[in-house]
Amino acid sequence: MPHLGLVFMRLIAPLPLPWLRALGAGLGLVLYVLVARRRKIVMANLAACFPQRTLQERRQWTREVFVYFVQAWFDRAWLWHGKPDTVRQRLKLTGAVGELAGREPTVIFAPHFFGLDAAGTALNQQVDRPMTSIYSPQSNPAVDAWIHAGRRRFGHLRLFYRHEGVKPIISALRAGELLYLLADMNFDPSESVFVPFYGVTAATVPSLSRFAKLGRAKVVPVTARMTDTGYDIEVHPAWPDFPSGDLVADTTYMNHWLESVIDTMPSQYYWVHRRFKDRPEGATPIY
Repeated sequence: MPHLGLVFMRLIAPLPLPWLRALGAGLGLVLYVLVARRRKIVMANLAACFPQRTLQERRQWTREVFVYFVQAWFDRAWLWHGKPDTVRQRLKLTGAVGELAGREPTVIFAPHFFGLDAAGTALNQQVDRPMTSIYSPQSNPAVDAWIHAGRRRFGHLRLFYRHEGVKPIISALRAGELLYLLADMNFDPSESVFVPFYGVTAATVPSLSRFAKLGRAKVVPVTARMTDTGYDIEVHPAWPDFPSGDLVADTTYMNHWLESVIDTMPSQYYWVHRRFKDRPEGATPIY
């Protein structure tokens, strides 16, 4: 079955973008109805982070989350199999792109918006600089190989597996390779700190601060916004005085900064993840 799905993705790659987006919208709404468990997770996340919003508004955002989720998945068809000129045309790289020039050690903070793979593709295709990222293998070998090849389609990207440790990543960072880092999820609580996220205490891995310190690197956030014509990939200015030497303060700053961007496109964030799975002792469960 996974092989048929990958063939399907290759077949739909040449389709006009409006057709793909319409297909994604239809299937997204179907999943919104059928996948009750994930729908409840999204609703719980939004209720925790946006209690001031009405139930009707949060339900509308939840429907949009499912639509964007599927649309972004279908967009991988043209990102990884479409003509290079088409990919470049649909990915608009904007903002402080000059922050990524040269060889100064640089960690890219890439939050979990649905355009995550679009942002990575844009950087690999349009920025002339090697890049490194951390990769979690997929359970299905065929899907794993497809994702691995798709993310490495353009430029020079090295994917390190988590079990390889941090030493090769730090070496690459100090050698001038960009580090594309996803640091805003609830991973292993033993390696996390509890800091506010929309006023809710959230287990957050302080890897952004740690890698910046170990690599003697600046941090440059990059965010992706889905549009009718593709994606707007914005390179934000480097954060001043980061890292500060205080893991908790740095991770708190990261979450607060992220909130300011989520507020501009709340339904494009990856709310299907159980962001508040791990709670401080005695805290009320979110799910």
